Amino acid sequence: MFEPIFDTVNVGGIETARLGRKDLARLVGNICAHYSEQNKAQPFVIFSNNGHAISIYNSDAEAKTQMDQADLVHADGQSVVSFSRWFNKGNAIPERTATTDMIHDIPNFYEGTLKHFLLGGKESSVTKAADVLAQSYPNFQVVGVQHGYFNEAEETAICDAINAAKPDVLWVGLGKPKEQIFCIRNKQRLNVPVIISCGGCYNYITGEYPRAPMWMQKAGMEWLFRMANDPKKLFWRYAVTNPHAIYCVLKHGRAQKNVAADVN
Repeated sequence: MFEPIFDTVNVGGIETARLGRKDLARLVGNICAHYSEQNKAQPFVIFSNNGHAISIYNSDAEAKTQMDQADLVHADGQSVVSFSRWFNKGNAIPERTATTDMIHDIPNFYEGTLKHFLLGGKESSVTKAADVLAQSYPNFQVVGVQHGYFNEAEETAICDAINAAKPDVLWVGLGKPKEQIFCIRNKQRLNVPVIISCGGCYNYITGEYPRAPMWMQKAGMEWLFRMANDPKKLFWRYAVTNPHAIYCVLKHGRAQKNVAADVN
């Protein structure tokens, strides 16, 4: 039986994988390659860590419970990579693994063909994203799509449709914390090797949302670019969550440092 092995570092209270883009993509592929439906193995659930996630994790008990049930949390935000260096210089996250990159990294860095199911967003967006990915990568096989405008009563039928399509990877783009709640609530219903939460990823694939220039991404300023493009939606989110996330990182980092000092 294949056991995914990776190290983690605590960033803002969230245990976050110390994996680079290639290693994370290949880990996903290897989990899928070793999955056996006959073993009744539960899906391997992957969530993301960024400033918004840190703030929610430390202020919403339900969101914290959902995040803690993930099998792996990766560094979606460049800020998380930077935060990991504050108190863990020799144990930091090597690079950002943005979900908007990961969905391309998997077919680029894992040679095998994987079947994907895209859930979330508007019907037009998720369908177009599926077309773009399938046309861009011969080893990215889309076996189904489902828009994100449904209620809890419809989830059983949706899970049945996903199982019937037999994907290797289920992408769930419903936004935080709804997508985490969906993943954990339906984990036992789904016969898929890997589930990955992906927020508004489909809109970036289709070009509906622009990516920040590379220099802003590397500087950890992609949030500023996004806010400038949609201030009504994002100004207050970042104005509140960014300072709170920094406070949470400092709080947890100092607590870890004090524990280490006591042990020594």
